[in-house]
Amino acid sequence: MHRFLIAAGVAGLVAASGAAHAQMPAPADIIKAWDANGDGAVSKDEWVAAGRPAERFALVDANHDGKVTAAELEAAMAKMRQGGAR
Repeated sequence: MHRFLIAAGVAGLVAASGAAHAQMPAPADIIKAWDANGDGAVSKDEWVAAGRPAERFALVDANHDGKVTAAELEAAMAKMRQGGAR
């Protein structure tokens, strides 16, 4: 279920950008798109404002500092690709 939610969220981002058949956006580009205050990370409020499920935030925020960085998002996406996000 968790793997599906991450995949659905990333697929939604790609579809929303009009690039359904393009390569997956880089985690750094996703963070830039969702980072409303420009601090280089995504807070839970920014995450939710970007249309992401609030319950997914803690799973991606690996160090639980209240921010998702490009590195954390990249790690979560890699885990999903490997079938480990459950």
